[in-house]
Amino acid sequence: MAENDRVADGMVPAIERRKHSREFKEMVVRAAMQPHVSIAAVALHYRLNANLLRRWVVAARQRVGFEPAPDEAPSPPAAAFVPLQLQAPAVATDRGEIRIEVRRGAATIMLYWPLSAADDCAAWLQGWLR
Repeated sequence: MAENDRVADGMVPAIERRKHSREFKEMVVRAAMQPHVSIAAVALHYRLNANLLRRWVVAARQRVGFEPAPDEAPSPPAAAFVPLQLQAPAVATDRGEIRIEVRRGAATIMLYWPLSAADDCAAWLQGWLR
């Protein structure tokens, strides 16, 4: 270890800040702004602090005239809520009755029940299916 790297007598040596060129910053910001790319992964790749890179990205987005990379497609607009007009379900029969065809073995029964007594029909059908 070099003399400058050691902590001597409780004193921590000053760390020189790295200075990055404008071209380097733009290149790294473009890489971080690609779709499906993690800012943290880009920062790790270029040996930068992720918070520093995030600040660069935010500043680039706020800057007027910043152009994304040519191969970066603009994000699609957010989908809007579209209400659907649904038709009321049509009554299954013209005469206002419930029609049920029941098959058990070789026997087939056609059952007609008044629509006004639909609850009774459901109770009967539950009991019959047990």
